[in-house]
Amino acid sequence: MHLSLLLISVSVAIVFRFAWKARSSDWNTRWQWALGAFLFSPLLLMTSAIAILCMGPRGQMVRAWEGWGSYGIAIVFLSLGTVLLIQLAMQAQRSLQKIHQLPPETILSTPVRLIEQSTPYIAQIGLWNPELVISEGLLDTLDEAHLQVALTHEKAHRHYRDTFWFFWLGGLRRLTAWLPNTEALWQELILLRELRADRWAAQQTDGLLLAEALLSIVSASQVESEPWIAALSDSAPQTRLNERIDALLDESESLPGKSFAVWIWLSIVLIPLCVVPFHF
Repeated sequence: MHLSLLLISVSVAIVFRFAWKARSSDWNTRWQWALGAFLFSPLLLMTSAIAILCMGPRGQMVRAWEGWGSYGIAIVFLSLGTVLLIQLAMQAQRSLQKIHQLPPETILSTPVRLIEQSTPYIAQIGLWNPELVISEGLLDTLDEAHLQVALTHEKAHRHYRDTFWFFWLGGLRRLTAWLPNTEALWQELILLRELRADRWAAQQTDGLLLAEALLSIVSASQVESEPWIAALSDSAPQTRLNERIDALLDESESLPGKSFAVWIWLSIVLIPLCVVPFHF
């Protein structure tokens, strides 16, 4: 029973990921589809491992070698996830300690941490309450109008708590890097996160100014962001940059609303836990 549950869960997780394809549709549809596809497989594996752990290695329906084998795999998987999460948290803590050593400044009525760096850089760094970090190179690159829209973009990341949520998503990414389409889904979520922040900022300021600021920053720097960093100038491929620019210039698309549809159908991953009461 335990081994069958494990094999079925792994098979479904792999097949589901293979079935994923990027969609060209509105933001909400793309976000629901990408987030659901990203979460479904690792959550299914986690609930299956927890179910096996709760049922234990013994039972009348479980042979000894099968029980201990699947039980050991479940322990290793959950332990690996815990270790990766601790490593990610420690890495984030070290980054925050370095950020707190930077001098605090106020730029256009916005509290920031100023870093002595000639390359243009602006990003939210942290978890639930991130710090806004900008470089001296950014102040030299952008005038006041473009700097204001760049700050507004970063306020959008803080508004949506992107650094906090992508910290957890980044942990799942590392844990299930072996699954098909993990990196493709991650890049899709990063793009959709930036499109949402761009649209939020465009509603507050001028989308054209934000597009110009984005081009100025990206042309001068390429930044590879960690999960707890939400940066305007990420290491975006040219196609992703073009899509962001096109979305900013397209004023017909409205700000995305809240939707809980993804969580409804993701409840399927709880099925392995329903097996636990019937174990004997």
